[in-house]
Amino acid sequence: MYVIIVYDVEQKRVGRVCKYLRRFLAWVQNSVFEGELTEAKLQEVKIGLKRIIKPDKDSVLFYLLQSDKSMKREMMGLEKNPTQTII
Repeated sequence: MYVIIVYDVEQKRVGRVCKYLRRFLAWVQNSVFEGELTEAKLQEVKIGLKRIIKPDKDSVLFYLLQSDKSMKREMMGLEKNPTQTII
């Protein structure tokens, strides 16, 4: 499945969340990651995030799509981290 994760966490945890998510997904923009994950990997990501965030102060949103083909993505302005396909 294709996953988009958006988070809003206190400044002292931003670096830890970012570093953790980079292990699984592509960084797209400040506090936004996306990419393909299996159901098992998604559960692993959620378990790891639960160890990092403070539920009473932080929030993480998960957008789950069947594939990147069922999604249209448009960019306006500066692209923070352009992804390239290497053949």
